[in-house]
Amino acid sequence: MPKIPRIYLKKNEDRRVRVGHPWVFSNEIEKSEGPIEDGNLVDVYSHGGSFLGRGYVNRKSLISVRILSREPEEIDGAFFLERMRSALEYRLRFASGRDASRLVFGEGDLLPGLTVDRYLDNVVIQVTTLGMELRLGLILDAIEELLSPAAVILRNDVPVRQQEGLPLEKSVVRGVYERPVVLRDMSLLAIADLLDGQKTGLYLDQSENRAVLENVVPGTRILDCFCYSGAWGIDAARLGMAEAVLVESSAHAIENARRCAQLNQVFDKCSFVHDDCFAVLPGLQTAGERFDFVIVDPPGLVRSRGKMRPGVELYEKVNADAMKLLRPGGVLVSCSCSYNVDRETFLNLLARASRSARRQAQIAEVRSQARDHPVLLPGRVTEYLKCVVLRVW
Repeated sequence: MPKIPRIYLKKNEDRRVRVGHPWVFSNEIEKSEGPIEDGNLVDVYSHGGSFLGRGYVNRKSLISVRILSREPEEIDGAFFLERMRSALEYRLRFASGRDASRLVFGEGDLLPGLTVDRYLDNVVIQVTTLGMELRLGLILDAIEELLSPAAVILRNDVPVRQQEGLPLEKSVVRGVYERPVVLRDMSLLAIADLLDGQKTGLYLDQSENRAVLENVVPGTRILDCFCYSGAWGIDAARLGMAEAVLVESSAHAIENARRCAQLNQVFDKCSFVHDDCFAVLPGLQTAGERFDFVIVDPPGLVRSRGKMRPGVELYEKVNADAMKLLRPGGVLVSCSCSYNVDRETFLNLLARASRSARRQAQIAEVRSQARDHPVLLPGRVTEYLKCVVLRVW
């Protein structure tokens, strides 16, 4: 094996990495030894010369090194096969028996920059870093050996790839993809569009959170904001709610929601609004509409720390508008997938939203992403989803 270049950290900048954090930032690096090529492997050493880990480097990124191993081992086909086998074993123990699930969740499975989702016998891969892009062949071979999928689909169409100097693309790279994929997402029949849908087809991180709907009161009304393919609202209708109003700005997604409602035999209980939720909610209030259950699950509204304030203000406004639509004692399920908005920040903005709406709120439950989206304990860099259940009066 060729000698691997070394990166040395500045004095006292090794503490976070020593306890298992998987990232090295550009401003933590003091010097390097050997020819550094973006995407290739480097060994990370402390200021005093202690080996800390082996990872891949990209000097174009603020996160200069992502650690793959704490041992000086070969990063080859056998390495990826073993890491992915370990990830599968975790799912078999904590998230088994699902038609659709996340099999590899980046840093949460010690494979930074890689997402692998399975939808029945189809596999969807998303690569977000140059280091993983250069090893895609090894990853595909490992998937083939472990899963023997009917089709492997690349969903490399997320903007974060551009920060790594990578193109946006999507394609079927192995096998034959036959659409649509109809499957059971927990207890709900769903249609997954693996090539053109949002995320990799479904919002798998929310699947377990819909368990809060088990306490819905039959005969009541639900408003599902930013509904995508309608999972929350349609599941509520299936569980006995009399009416579900689903709001979504994407024409493609709202059409999938209609099809999903038909599949679950609740189409007559559902109405579909193709519009921007930020505009729809005030209009519903003016019209005197009231609901017993409201879901607020927008796309990430804080894309970076530099955009924290305007994003938080948007979260506050949409949640205040949602609270105004609830009957006394109604339930708000409010979600944020913004990584930069931590749990405490989210709870605080919800408190401000309730004050703005002149409503009182009790926390019934605080949830996170589904168990097939594990969080690596040191740094918790894969912890992003907040799902807060409030009783509002």
